[in-house]
Amino acid sequence: MLSHVTLGVSNIPAAMAFYDAALAPLGIIRRYTFDDSLGYALAGGPEDGPAQLWVMHPFNGQPPHAGNGWHVALVAPSRAAVDAFHAAALAHGGISEGAPGVRPLYHPEYYAAYVRDPEGNKLQAVNHGSQHNVI
Repeated sequence: MLSHVTLGVSNIPAAMAFYDAALAPLGIIRRYTFDDSLGYALAGGPEDGPAQLWVMHPFNGQPPHAGNGWHVALVAPSRAAVDAFHAAALAHGGISEGAPGVRPLYHPEYYAAYVRDPEGNKLQAVNHGSQHNVI
């Protein structure tokens, strides 16, 4: 259903360090690097394939800002990957918005962690358990 998601940042080198580290445990790699943007995709796809997550300077040239009512949820292949995502994000300037754990409010196997990147964008890694994950 989605082609890609774009997150606005002001500091590309800092964003690269954060996203490279935080997304690696989820099997997501940086596929494109430009002066004003970074493109991420699942590892194992075609080298020239599309990026599904773009981290970039806003097109309008204005300072980026994060909203308080949205976030990007990324599928994690395991609970250990959720844990590693959270740890890597915090080690690279992220702020915890919810430590790794089960969120039975959504369903009994919903295991997730929430972080904000150094710019304030909210990210989630979620593992739905063996019956629910789709990658």
